[in-house]
Amino acid sequence: MQAAAPRKIIHIDMDAFYASVEQRDDPALRGKPVAVAWRGARSVVCAASYEARVFGVRSAMPAVRAERLCPQLVFVPPDFTRYKAVSRQIREIFARHTALIEPLSLDEAYLDVTEMQSGLPSATATAEAIRAAIRAETALTASAGVAPNKFLAKIASDWRKPDGLFVIRPRQIEAFLTPLPVGRLPGVGKVMEAKLAVLGIASVGELREHALADLEQRFGRWGRRLHELAHGIDEHPVQPERPTLQISAEDTFEHDLRLDELEPHIRRLAEKTWAGYQRELAAQERGRVARTVVLKLKTSDFHTLTRSLTAVARPMSAREVADIACALRERVERADDDRYRLVGVGLSGFVERDSYQAQSDLFDTPPE
Repeated sequence: MQAAAPRKIIHIDMDAFYASVEQRDDPALRGKPVAVAWRGARSVVCAASYEARVFGVRSAMPAVRAERLCPQLVFVPPDFTRYKAVSRQIREIFARHTALIEPLSLDEAYLDVTEMQSGLPSATATAEAIRAAIRAETALTASAGVAPNKFLAKIASDWRKPDGLFVIRPRQIEAFLTPLPVGRLPGVGKVMEAKLAVLGIASVGELREHALADLEQRFGRWGRRLHELAHGIDEHPVQPERPTLQISAEDTFEHDLRLDELEPHIRRLAEKTWAGYQRELAAQERGRVARTVVLKLKTSDFHTLTRSLTAVARPMSAREVADIACALRERVERADDDRYRLVGVGLSGFVERDSYQAQSDLFDTPPE
């Protein structure tokens, strides 16, 4: 039996996407350190231009800290409507080459080009064509990684940023991975790095040499996953239709609030979440409905709390979502005078509408 040919996966990652769109559309911003963020003590950086990154400014950094690092930083409020429009342009370019596109966010996606539909001779040529089209049609740059699987393609796209292309061929996988720090593997954060360091494992090569049985004993199923990643194995396919898992809205306050002061904010966010949910329902070809209401809180000392409720009957209005989210505050076991810097309201627990209706009919049918 002949072995299946290796897959050909491209990971495209736009370069400093939000900041680059702002610099493209406002020539006065070009060459300057730019942070896409609202200015203020409660704001965080959505994106930073490469000029800002020289000073250590990064996305998700508090805006106050970013300004301390770079006093000349130019703050630009985010315009997500504009960013989404550019993202749609880029997706249209992807679709000329393959139908197997898995968006990860507005600025990055996986493409499976194992079966070429554009007539180009290789995955590398396809990646080059996509990058050239993005530059020509949007005046933006993208970096690309080409590899036999998703996790390697994602590492590769970061290898020659910005505006770069890097290819990892099947025969190069082991040599490429061996010297990398284990922190470059997906899912290996600071905590796991520290645990592996205790075992004398700092590089992917050292992880590869460690016995699978010991990794599984220490880390369970994640131990096997680590073993596979160290050998360059990733069987996860590109998934063109990623089902919605949660729709939410959240807000960070200018001043920390008590739990009993949150209701107007919860109700406002419930309206936003419900509007997003209705847009999702309108865009679906097959109806998937949400059953679970989620309340998210972040304390003044940055602890995140979530509480959720899945009722027998799914929420049918923004008011119902707000009522449930407000009631979920009663399940927060914190001191009455604790303060909160952020609140979020979400809908999750998505199921197929037909399946939900069948279950509802079953429960609503009177006994004979």
